Amino acid sequence: MEFLKKYDHPKNIRFESFKFAILEAQRRGLKIIVETGCSRGKKNFIFFSKINWKDGMSTMIFSDYAKFVNGKLISCDIEKKNISNAKKFVKENSGFVEFVLDDSIHFLSSFDSNIDFLYLDSLDGQFKGASEHQLKEIKGVLNKLHKNSLVLLDDKGSKTNLSIDFLLENNFKIINETKEQVLLGHE
Repeated sequence: MEFLKKYDHPKNIRFESFKFAILEAQRRGLKIIVETGCSRGKKNFIFFSKINWKDGMSTMIFSDYAKFVNGKLISCDIEKKNISNAKKFVKENSGFVEFVLDDSIHFLSSFDSNIDFLYLDSLDGQFKGASEHQLKEIKGVLNKLHKNSLVLLDDKGSKTNLSIDFLLENNFKIINETKEQVLLGHE
């Protein structure tokens, strides 16, 4: 997967975790990716947004993967501006990406298809209630996950502990763990 090389940047501290997850997704034949919290970018001057390497680049990586496997990325964010920026970042892959403006808990609980790969990063870990929010997300979508599904949790420690415990109690195993993220699935 040549496209991964362009994300191997010193400021992309989540690259190795994303690379591992994408390679595992390919190994499992996963095609439907659902992401909560799209890549926001950052302001460059007054009017322009540019990619933010510290943001992890998830939407771009997942859109490239979706194109590579002829799959689909569905990305949900509560902020219209974030979606607008992310659309610019993935315009080459627009046929493989759907954006949804909604609260992630509502979006996931009303999602009506199975999910192959779930990435939860909608509320940053420094915000009060982030752990509870992520737990509500995973509880609302657990019945959409199957035996091959992967779940990637961001902001390890600051918001993942409740979700990890819940997933472990529901027969998921930790497959990969870094300082920033935890990947779970059925082995």
